[in-house]
Amino acid sequence: MPTERISPPLIADERETLRAFLDFHRATLAMKCDGLSDEELRRRSMPPSTLSLLGLVRHMAEVERTWFRRVINGEDLPLVWSPDGDYQVAYDASTATRTEAFAAWQEEVEHSRRIEREAPSLDVIGHNVRWGEDVSLRLVMLHLIHEYARHSGHADFLREGIDGVTGV
Repeated sequence: MPTERISPPLIADERETLRAFLDFHRATLAMKCDGLSDEELRRRSMPPSTLSLLGLVRHMAEVERTWFRRVINGEDLPLVWSPDGDYQVAYDASTATRTEAFAAWQEEVEHSRRIEREAPSLDVIGHNVRWGEDVSLRLVMLHLIHEYARHSGHADFLREGIDGVTGV
């Protein structure tokens, strides 16, 4: 079944706008992976890069986990594929499967949505240990929109290299 992507509203409050744009970009990444086999999803961009579509999905699972669970929610939990905080490690998905990568990503997205919904406002503060700075939920949502948009550009090129499909 193809991924459904809902366009963000043209008029909404700040929180609903951020939430909708984040979900729009999450769906864009999923759409770039629609209809591909595990082998195609593991195909690397070009040596020496280990970047692949499944690597991007795994990377974004780590990003969701870090920013929402570790930073905003203050959970003390390790990363799944990047234990040393080297997010590039998640890109090496040479043995990954769609089922494994997407299950982990969707689980993290659901945690992120719950954390955001339960937060009383976008002014909730969390601490980013890596940066050594406090950040707001507002910044986290904007940062994730930026991350997804940037990586969707990578996904465009990866998908085109696999089967020629462009756009979306």
